[in-house]
Amino acid sequence: MDPRIQSFHRPLPIPKKRSLNQKPNAPFQQFLQEAKEIKVSKHAMERMRHRKIEISEQTWTKIGEKMTEASKKGVDQSLVVLNDAALVVSSKNRTVVTAMDRNETQSQIFTNINGTIFVNE
Repeated sequence: MDPRIQSFHRPLPIPKKRSLNQKPNAPFQQFLQEAKEIKVSKHAMERMRHRKIEISEQTWTKIGEKMTEASKKGVDQSLVVLNDAALVVSSKNRTVVTAMDRNETQSQIFTNINGTIFVNE
């Protein structure tokens, strides 16, 4: 794993192969959950710490759901707008690229994004 990227979920084992007549088991369900995890780049993590940006697990879940929706619609890079913060994310890689508080966003121009996600907290 790239040392510049941190994950908010612990790694889970890859499930063993199953025959076609077996029902999905718990490890397979865990594998599906792992596919939904959000990674935070080292740069974004440092910015979040420096700016004291705290995001609840519930909000991370909402962000993940919206990133999945955006990716299905062909959106690769998104601006995620929260009540107190804004994140630039790669929906394709499920990675937070950078973070800033909402005060900083007032005078910013966001480039290289092709979607915006608003998350109500």
